[in-house]
Amino acid sequence: MPEAPKKSLKATTTEDQYEYCLAEKNKAALEFIEDVTTNADEVQKKVLAEILTRNARVEYLHRHGLAGYTDRDTFKKLVPVITYEDLQPDINRIANGDTSQILCSDPISEFLTSSGTSGGERKLMPTIDEEMERRSLLYSLLMPVMSQSVEGLEKGKGMYFLFIKSEAKTPGGLVARPVLTSYYKSSHFKERPYDPYTNYTSPNETILCADSYQSMYSQMLCGLVHNKEVLRVGAVFASGFIRAIRFLEKHWQSLCRDIRIGTIDPQITDPSVREAVSRVLKPDPKLADFVDGECRKDSWQGIITRLWPNTKYVDVIVTGTMSQYIPTLDYYSNSLPLVCTMYASSECYFGINLNPLCKTSDVSYTLIPTMAYFEFLPVHKNNGTNSISVPKSLNDKEKQDLVDLVDVKLGQEYELVVTTYAGLYRYRVGDVLRVTGFKNKAPQFNFVCRKNVVLSIDADKTDEVELQAAVKNAVNHLMPFDATLTEYTSFADTSTIPGHYVLYWELSQKGSTQIPPSVYEDCCLTVEESLNSVYRQGRVSDKSIGPLEMKIVETGTFDKLMDYAISLGASINQYKTPRCVKFAPIIELLNSRVVSNYFSPKCPKWVPGHKQWCNNKN
Repeated sequence: MPEAPKKSLKATTTEDQYEYCLAEKNKAALEFIEDVTTNADEVQKKVLAEILTRNARVEYLHRHGLAGYTDRDTFKKLVPVITYEDLQPDINRIANGDTSQILCSDPISEFLTSSGTSGGERKLMPTIDEEMERRSLLYSLLMPVMSQSVEGLEKGKGMYFLFIKSEAKTPGGLVARPVLTSYYKSSHFKERPYDPYTNYTSPNETILCADSYQSMYSQMLCGLVHNKEVLRVGAVFASGFIRAIRFLEKHWQSLCRDIRIGTIDPQITDPSVREAVSRVLKPDPKLADFVDGECRKDSWQGIITRLWPNTKYVDVIVTGTMSQYIPTLDYYSNSLPLVCTMYASSECYFGINLNPLCKTSDVSYTLIPTMAYFEFLPVHKNNGTNSISVPKSLNDKEKQDLVDLVDVKLGQEYELVVTTYAGLYRYRVGDVLRVTGFKNKAPQFNFVCRKNVVLSIDADKTDEVELQAAVKNAVNHLMPFDATLTEYTSFADTSTIPGHYVLYWELSQKGSTQIPPSVYEDCCLTVEESLNSVYRQGRVSDKSIGPLEMKIVETGTFDKLMDYAISLGASINQYKTPRCVKFAPIIELLNSRVVSNYFSPKCPKWVPGHKQWCNNKN
């Protein structure tokens, strides 16, 4: 197995020695990428053999008759391709305290909660302590790659808005939390050795503050204090970075006051945050006047380059559903490069973007062969449309169609299947990828979409089945008024910050009693209460999603929608109402026929952890 590059710099006494050490570190990282991509198939064979050797005695592999075999052919013949639902009974056993070697020979250290859901609750991905090293390795490759395209990044700071999210404990005592919360709370992040590439404006204490308002306020304040040193800005998702800029729009006067007098606002009550900010915050009337002057201007176009004039790029995820935020980012940043550096999930960290300054539409990720064992299930377009066909369960032929990392075909789309060190075997991640090229023998992929997702604002992912069930529950409020839902569709509206779901309802009412606004508001809240826990957490805790909106449209609106689709070439025989719309002319058509609109009157119910854990406590 190729040796991973060392992550920390040696202590040096002169600037020349320091620069030499950094150059050697970057060179080692780039050589590692070259090595593993050149020998991709050999590395993949070794990864699979290592995973199967380590876990030869685990119950799951014995259940499927693997009996110690470590070769690829036997593995593929005996071990099924699975979804989360197939694995859930084993996950539940571990969550409930079974410490036997069910999935992995190493102890499961915690569960990483996925943004994908099953039965309305976050999926729980097992992980082991060693995986933190693997994730840290991928992080260590990012800036050596970036420094090939942008010089001098080691000479300044990064202003990144990073946040922890709520966590819970399973009945068996294991922590369940998002992968980034796990990383930020780990010694790998908190006690990281000095590295110019992880030199952030936000002190650790501000990132680790559980109060989202105090965390955002203090991080923004520190970012403004260091405004001349900032060379790159970002957040995990595009939506998160835009929320930070909108936060600045609301609170710039208070932030300017803090900068002017050198004392943080009394509303920031976390002692560790106040102490950390006090180390960098000194009275600076000149900077306060500068920030005040820029924020008072009528237009906020280019505010990022105006307040942080040395910024070279914005580092955020803008692939998949996050692409809807690109125009807003361009507006605020004066069209700075938008950089997507890596591809990762709760299941596994996958790969990196080797051409980080490419157009957002051309972003491709090179899967790093040491991260896991990768397989690919071909997917196909339905009847020449853009909808993607991914079978829920696989027949024998479809299982045989899975291909290895080096055998994918240029231009073909695949669903990603992984086998990890932490106990996932031939697990369907649910991401659809398109092959765009190769780095040596390792393929490069566009992220096409998350399978079956209809609506998404932030980390939430709502599919058509879930949306239909939520609407069905809400329609019950209309029954006393002898009203029925004729047709509906939905839209993820990101013109507001935070963004929010919009439902377009066309009703048929036989009764004469007018439906009061409070009933429509109850419908909105019932839809929200019926959606998954990731959506509800975004509404209640993260404040990353706004109240759901319902727009009632004129009778005949959905007939007009069908007529429009047919005018563009859709078949009248095959047409069915889309459950989500994105095409601007269709949204304009719907909005032109709105007769009234309503919002959810309050947040839906949400508590950390799975519903059944809370029920068990009660």
